[in-house]
Amino acid sequence: MLMTADAAVLLLVDLQQRLAPAIHRGDRVIDRTARLAEAASLLGVPVLATEQVPDKLGPTVERLAGYPHLVTHKSSFGAEPGGLVPPGRSEVVVTGMEAHVCVLQTTLRLLADGHRVLFVADAVGSRDPDDRSAALDRARAAGAEIVTSEMVLFEWLRDATHPRFREVQKLLK
Repeated sequence: MLMTADAAVLLLVDLQQRLAPAIHRGDRVIDRTARLAEAASLLGVPVLATEQVPDKLGPTVERLAGYPHLVTHKSSFGAEPGGLVPPGRSEVVVTGMEAHVCVLQTTLRLLADGHRVLFVADAVGSRDPDDRSAALDRARAAGAEIVTSEMVLFEWLRDATHPRFREVQKLLK
């Protein structure tokens, strides 16, 4: 089943200033998330974020800080789905850090709450690549769909005649 911009929300899980430098290929995770956040803004997809104990891990990284419509602070590793996903939105496109802890636990909670979860493989990261790999396997086994940022963009667009096609295509550098 194809993703749709009308049903989607983009969720940025704990992409925080003090955590990002420790993440394997963290710059790539942030780059791919920024690509998705910019496209979401162009296509009317709400962008939400969580921050894990922000007084210790800092706020969302500066490059992404302007995108979220709502930032939820948490101390639990997995975000509570209630109140996180706006009414009428059933697809949650998930990015973030760390893949095997907060991203995975949030994914599992969203799935248990009945949401379609799209776990963006090139926009999630962990300190250890093996942990990230295990998170992808477990998320898939639990029912999340493993996608890439480009899959999301082109499915949100659907067609080269989309009025925002050229703007979104420019994000693919």
